[in-house]
Amino acid sequence: MTEITDALRITRSVRLAEVDPASTPGFAGDKAGGAAALVAGAERLAELQERLFAASKAGSDRSVLLMVQGMDTSGKGGIMRHVIGQVDPQGVRITAFKAPTAEERKHDFLWRIERALPTPGTIGVFDRSHYEDVLIHRVQELSPADEIQERYGKIVEFERSIAERGIRLVKVMLHISPEEQGARLLERLDRPDKHWKYNPGDVDEREHWDEYMEAYQVAINRTARAAAPWHVVPADRKWYARLAVGELLLEALDEIDPQWPAAEFDVAVERERLLATGRMPAPEPEPEPEVEVPRKAHKKSGKKSGKKDKQKSKKQAKKRS
Repeated sequence: MTEITDALRITRSVRLAEVDPASTPGFAGDKAGGAAALVAGAERLAELQERLFAASKAGSDRSVLLMVQGMDTSGKGGIMRHVIGQVDPQGVRITAFKAPTAEERKHDFLWRIERALPTPGTIGVFDRSHYEDVLIHRVQELSPADEIQERYGKIVEFERSIAERGIRLVKVMLHISPEEQGARLLERLDRPDKHWKYNPGDVDEREHWDEYMEAYQVAINRTARAAAPWHVVPADRKWYARLAVGELLLEALDEIDPQWPAAEFDVAVERERLLATGRMPAPEPEPEPEVEVPRKAHKKSGKKSGKKDKQKSKKQAKKRS
């Protein structure tokens, strides 16, 4: 557990109004320091992800599920690029949950979530999740209130069951302020290269900001558990949100501590067999040790040789005369 992850963890309840979206809990550095810290953890993150994938080949059932929720423009895409982009894409599965399809509507709301869970050895990433069925449905009144209340309990049981299956769940809410969201939406309108990101529906949802904050708070407080805690990540500063999620992912992998699987063959025998095939690369020559000449001794020897040369030239001049 790091200072950042400890500061963000919620296992009981939270008041979102008391969480400053521009704050940087657990980190005292600035933007440059945060970017450097993210890069510094990249090598460790990549190694742990590879170890997780390798361990599954030896029978390990462990995996990680990073679930990212947040209002539009809160930075979910940036997390995918700058955090998840640090690991081997072969070991990652990203699922973006949009409005349910006709097929998905025929089933329980958790049906499509179950189908997208990460397989052993992989990191699953959910861009939105089953929480949409208690957030949007509550705000837009798409389902009866008693049905939404029932879903909180189903979510708790579901998350407990996936933990029992070896899936380490990391739940993140990117907490952005309405002012910062407004600035990001304006940027999308003012820049032609950002128009493709703009969705007119975002403005419609923005008009229900307070209702969404209440819905998030209720969902977090109803489903936060010690085995499946929430992490409210202030997201007005993109660099901090990326660093924080990177730390959370590192922590999850560190807790799993996946190990390289032992060889199922005799390494020494296989090495000899390989060498016997010939046409192996020539061994690189060992570098010769460098001999350092002390600077002072070098200067003295230079002065002496200079005096001798001058005396020799004077004698030669006398002979010629």
